[in-house]
Parts: sequence; C-alpha cells; structure tokens
Amino acid sequence: MTTRGIQFLVQHQIAHDVLVYDHQQKGAAFASQATGFALAKTIKTLVVETGNHSYGFALMPGDQQISFKKLAKACKAKRAAMADAHTAERLTGYQVGGISPFGARQSLPVVMDAGLADYDKVAINAGRRGILVALSPQSIITLLRPLIFPIGA
Repeated sequence: MTTRGIQFLVQHQIAHDVLVYDHQQKGAAFASQATGFALAKTIKTLVVETGNHSYGFALMPGDQQISFKKLAKACKAKRAAMADAHTAERLTGYQVGGISPFGARQSLPVVMDAGLADYDKVAINAGRRGILVALSPQSIITLLRPLIFPIGA
C-alpha cells in the first residue's frame, strides 16, 4: 500500500514503518487505539490559517489540544484558526482524516509542538485514512524544517 506521503518518504530515503488499520472514525485517539501506538506519540496533522489567507500545518500530540493563541505567537500572526475542511483538502490533496504533511499538493510551513521532539518514534498520517507511518521526529525535522514551539493548550 502506498500514498504520495509514503512515496515522499521513500524518495527522501527516510526510514519508516507503515501502520495500516481499519479506519472507522477520524481522530488520533481512534488511530492510536487501532494501531497500538501511544496517543501522545500519534500526531494530529492540522491545517491552520494564520491570517490573510496564509496556511500551514500544525503537528500536535494526539493527547493534546492546540492553543491557537500560542500558534499565532509562534507564527508572528495576530490570530490563528483551523482551516475549513474544503480548504484543507484543496491545499493538501488529501482527505480530512488522512492529511499528511508529506507529499501535500502545496508545500506549507510547519509548526511542530516542541514535546514531539522528545520521542524516539512518532506516528503520523501517511496521506490516506487508515494509514500511518512511524518514524523518528528527527526525520520530520530534517524533511520539513518546522518551527518547533510549544503550541499545546
């Protein structure tokens, strides 16, 4: 099973494991439970708006909520909010529930919650509902060059 996200990782020679599960509902909690991967290490990939129709990815631990105030501060924006589903799908080329920062239709800036860098391995959407990839947070940092900032509520 392959996706644009997995192809992106292969193209960049990034070590990863593919985790496939029966996608019955959206959300990191369900993905974590279905794969047995710890919720704190299961990343939510959120498409966010940071003002003036500027968009980006926010990578959050599955067991935390995002603080839009902290995200806005990290992005030096007046405010930040979730992008609507239609915009998120249009920008990334992925369905909500399977959005990956890897191989997205448009390259978007990334803010990664600082706590994620503490783990050996994390799991993140691979570009299709029901498929995660497990890899080191350092690989995400190398590939996406995110701004690392504490953005949890």
